[in-house]
Amino acid sequence: MAEEIKTIEKTEQAPTTAVNEGARRHMGPKKGGRFGRSEKPRDEFDQKVLEIRRVTRVTGGGKRFSFRSSVVVGNRKGKVGFGLAKGLDVTLSVEKAVRAAKKDIVVVPIIKGTIPHEVSGKFKAGKVIMKPSAEGRGIIAGGAMRLICDLAGFSSVTGKIIGKSTNKINIAKATLVALKKLKVKS
Repeated sequence: MAEEIKTIEKTEQAPTTAVNEGARRHMGPKKGGRFGRSEKPRDEFDQKVLEIRRVTRVTGGGKRFSFRSSVVVGNRKGKVGFGLAKGLDVTLSVEKAVRAAKKDIVVVPIIKGTIPHEVSGKFKAGKVIMKPSAEGRGIIAGGAMRLICDLAGFSSVTGKIIGKSTNKINIAKATLVALKKLKVKS
């Protein structure tokens, strides 16, 4: 038996392992993986939560709790929407309400930061009146109406809740009914 002499040659490359090759395979764009992933594009709409309530459904086996969220979305440039949704936890219900609000967008005219003319709206027992106001006065309205006017992009508006209902959802929907009536003279 002859002795075999083994020689080891030096190479300039570092040895690679199967783990490294697998990780490097997914580094490029459009090849999956988390490398090169950018943030989600920013949504054009701002969102504000109007109300979160824990609601209960009584079944034969006991009580089932869920959350009801009402959300207002708007781009502060004349688009505003209202959404209402339920979910098993708060974040789920808010996300569902935001999706519902984006499906129900109202486009409103803004003239010098205010509404073009006086308008009123009614939804169930909620009644509201909105009037244009001078520039620099600000949004003079309460609760849900103030939130909707702010996200719609109005800087000066006067609003009054005159209905028997103080329910935020009825007031929000009455405000949107009023905003849908706005028209600009051609």
